[in-house]
Amino acid sequence: MQQGTSLEARSLAVEGRFQELERKLAEVRERYDGDEITRLSKERASLEPIVDAYRQHQRLVAELGEAEMMTHEGDADFAAMARAEVLRLRAQVDDLSQRLRLLLVPKDPNDDKDIFIEIRGGAGGDEANIFAGDLLRMYIRFAEQHRLKSEIISVSESPAGGYREAVLGIKGRGSYRLFKHESGVHRVQRVPATEASGRIHTSTATVAVMPEVDAVEIEINPADLQVDTYRAQGAGGQHVNKTESAIRITHRPTGIVVACQEERSQLQNRDRAMALLRANLYQAKVREQEQAIASARKAQVGTGDRSEKIRTYNFPQDRLTDHRIGFSTGNLKGIMDGDLGGVVESLLAAEERKRLAGDAVA
Repeated sequence: MQQGTSLEARSLAVEGRFQELERKLAEVRERYDGDEITRLSKERASLEPIVDAYRQHQRLVAELGEAEMMTHEGDADFAAMARAEVLRLRAQVDDLSQRLRLLLVPKDPNDDKDIFIEIRGGAGGDEANIFAGDLLRMYIRFAEQHRLKSEIISVSESPAGGYREAVLGIKGRGSYRLFKHESGVHRVQRVPATEASGRIHTSTATVAVMPEVDAVEIEINPADLQVDTYRAQGAGGQHVNKTESAIRITHRPTGIVVACQEERSQLQNRDRAMALLRANLYQAKVREQEQAIASARKAQVGTGDRSEKIRTYNFPQDRLTDHRIGFSTGNLKGIMDGDLGGVVESLLAAEERKRLAGDAVA
């Protein structure tokens, strides 16, 4: 993106749309159309930070112009004060220009969506499944820290502990934004509790993060579905274990299989399983598009490619390393207890830098 004129033109266009939305909202409120008010309010809220930054930028530019004129005053002390003010205002204008450029770059449309997280034990046998369980707990606690609601959709327990496979649902504004960079292969290096000789093992678990999508975004032909019912396994009370309330859905054209067993009724489990299926189909569609074209999304951090080793949890050295951005930190115990904020913020900052760099050459 070019400096100056392009920034001004784009900011003015956003401000114009913002003013138009305010006029439309005033009109709609008079006749009260709830759905239209919600739609317009959401768009207005998404533009408000840009408009606020632009208006503040304009005020600072005007102040800078006045200060620059004062540097030519005859009084030497007054001119010196004016020059100092010019330096201060220029720094503020530069910082705000950078923030405005970032705000004007299109954001990921999925950022505010609810999500499903699929976690599977990978290489390493029982230790891999135990590690998958550790990741599940880490994500639940991290969600709690951000006041997001988490629910276990389905699990396949491992006899030695942990899970061969677990599906977690997370609801709340910004869920996908916080978790989207978790997709990929997670590697752990530690001494398993069952290892008598104290030898360090290396195991992996795979994580897939999928935004929950509306039914209108993914069309599913009911004739393509095989729906099976069965009794849920594991904890859940008498009702869950003694009735065939669990649902397994197979999508014949793709072979995708999803299941839900945690709700009390078969109907509730079916609804959640269908939502999970739509998310899987959406993710498959995105991957297909990425493979067909060299899209910008494929080059971004956190593409969701499961074959990519994204992170290593080295317990003997108390070090987490995210290989995509070369980020390392300690306090593995705290991280596994949900203190994932530092890692996530570093990944989001890297994403913003890539978005800015891409916009600068667009």
